[in-house]
Amino acid sequence: MELRLYDTLTRDKRVFTPIDKSRVRMYVCGPTVYDFAHIGNARPVIVFDVLYRLLRYVYGDSHVVYVRNITDVDDKINARAARDFPGMPLNDGIRKVTKKTERQFQDDVTELGCLPPTEQPRATDFVLPRADGKADMVTLIKKLIERGHAYEAGGEVLFDTTSMPDYGALAGRNLDEQQAGARVAVDAHKKHANDFVLWKQSSAEEPGWESPWGRGRPGWHIECSAMSAAYLGDVFDIHGGGLDLIFPHHENEIAQSRCAHGTHAMANFWMHNGFLQVEGEKMSKSLGNFFTIRELLDKWPGEVLRLTMLKTHYRQPIDWTVKGLEESWKTLDDWYWVAGDAAGDRICKPVLASLGDDLNTHQVITVLHGLRNKAQGGDENARNEFAWSLRLLGFLGKSAADWAAQRQANADVDASKVQSLIDARTAARAAKDFAESDRIRDELAAMGVVLKDSKEGTTWEVAR
Repeated sequence: MELRLYDTLTRDKRVFTPIDKSRVRMYVCGPTVYDFAHIGNARPVIVFDVLYRLLRYVYGDSHVVYVRNITDVDDKINARAARDFPGMPLNDGIRKVTKKTERQFQDDVTELGCLPPTEQPRATDFVLPRADGKADMVTLIKKLIERGHAYEAGGEVLFDTTSMPDYGALAGRNLDEQQAGARVAVDAHKKHANDFVLWKQSSAEEPGWESPWGRGRPGWHIECSAMSAAYLGDVFDIHGGGLDLIFPHHENEIAQSRCAHGTHAMANFWMHNGFLQVEGEKMSKSLGNFFTIRELLDKWPGEVLRLTMLKTHYRQPIDWTVKGLEESWKTLDDWYWVAGDAAGDRICKPVLASLGDDLNTHQVITVLHGLRNKAQGGDENARNEFAWSLRLLGFLGKSAADWAAQRQANADVDASKVQSLIDARTAARAAKDFAESDRIRDELAAMGVVLKDSKEGTTWEVAR
């Protein structure tokens, strides 16, 4: 099959041809494990899991290497450790924070139906030169200094962005137009405002490693350059992540890696998924619409969250709504009922063609609805293609009987509690406290309860 992918760097969709089809290589930026991952973090995990599954189908399970890192050294982690474990040595607190949050992340993405990557390196294992000779951050920084792409100033080592003529190509910005982005401090000791930190000093209270530039710790961007090179080489096939990482993170990864290795590219394709909103608004704790993956998994099956993500093309924005989740659950109920426990031993070419068109999962779902209708009409070939397609996408992780049992368990709600909440909502509406009314409605929706308001009052039913 032909696979065409959109490349953020070249801004076009073209045929994917791996550097080595016997070892197709993909790197995706993973979590910074200072807190539980939120639902926006789930999108790249699911999107690139689908791509991983597709690449494994096309090239063979043993011929695809997928690396997703764990960032376990970061100032946010330091702050969280100091907050949660006061009085404990910082390094011990950091280990407790990262161990807990990484374990939760792994549990969460497994429930979302995601396969484990081939490698999941931790940043702290790649700071200093390694016994196995794999790439490390200190050695990369040394190379950048030796090649005239980095300099020491103000107790830091910084990358000189003016040393790379096409710096800014990924984000589509001229150097003079760029503004410092997230995590980029603008300090007097920089030669240029966009020069970024490769190594910074650590105080006695901060985690640090002994280096040629004193005791310190790496900047954010150099971590991924080291870990990707360690497992995938100087140039590899695909680098993925969210749109928010294009600048400065991925821009700076490209600069570091190309300049350290003397290569024309870091990756041949750069893929980025779109943003996620919640009920039409940007997700934020201040708006009360910030949800961790775990909070949602406590109320909705992982496959429901997965389908809700995949209904929208990965490069488009998603509006994450309770209504969308309810619709996904209803769809999956139907799909499990129709697919049953079919063997799924017939390949569906239209599904492959849609996935081959830049992971067009929106089109895939249209194809699936057509297969579903044929299968319900008694077409066993269609039922097998239907089941095969769903499994390729990471669905049908349960037997039909187990799915039905789970659905029934979720349908068993406490009627007295529901009525009590409805009465409280009615009182809030009468008092014109619409914020409280909406909050109660959302609480009921999270329980799987759908409200129907009329002149006669409010009735309810369990969502299907």
